[in-house]
Amino acid sequence: MDGWNYFNYFTEIEEYFWKKRGAHLLVSPLDWAIMEAWQKAGVPLEAVLKGIDRAFESYGRSRRGAGKPMKSLAYCSDAVLEAAEEQLETAAGKAPASKRERQKEVFSREELKRYFERNVAQLRQAANKNQGVQQPVAARLIETAKSLDSYSELLESRATLDLEDLERRLTVLDEKVQVTLTSHAPEELMLRIRRELDGQWAMYRRKMKAEQLALIEKQYVQKRLLEEFGLPRLSLFYLA
Repeated sequence: MDGWNYFNYFTEIEEYFWKKRGAHLLVSPLDWAIMEAWQKAGVPLEAVLKGIDRAFESYGRSRRGAGKPMKSLAYCSDAVLEAAEEQLETAAGKAPASKRERQKEVFSREELKRYFERNVAQLRQAANKNQGVQQPVAARLIETAKSLDSYSELLESRATLDLEDLERRLTVLDEKVQVTLTSHAPEELMLRIRRELDGQWAMYRRKMKAEQLALIEKQYVQKRLLEEFGLPRLSLFYLA
């Protein structure tokens, strides 16, 4: 993935799935977890879209596809991974894109500045809510807001902005927040999220490999914890 498609990964998939399904419905938390699992695994956008096409063709020929729209991206998982493997084999031996090609600034400095300011405000608001209730969580959020605030200085440089390095920094912040939330979230909240996941997941478990299931489950729990604590995702994927 590079350029606009790299940072617009989720929106592209979401809109393509809507188009194929023929209904502009909200994508479920489970679907978002699946998309995040593909992104974390490095599945190219082109392979995802190709896999979705194949999954819809197969679904349309099956009995369950008779008059019923596909409900979840989970039905597309096998086809997407198969398309990704094929693309990997095809791409073997090709020269990588030059650094200059990878360094295109797909967002304006002003967009990035507004994005950072919005996320800093949300982090501080959530930190205030957790002061005296979940002190370790509040401390981590305050520290994260300070780090994110300092990244705004990178936007003042006249040099070409290294989006890959900026994304790495944001990923580190994201991961630290997730570890803190998972460690200190109330037991009842974690239990409720697990029950939600099990309820949505039951019909799809047999279709996926163990490592795939583990990654999607992790992404789902992380997403729901952020929602419960009122926190943003910091990655540039979410700016798109």
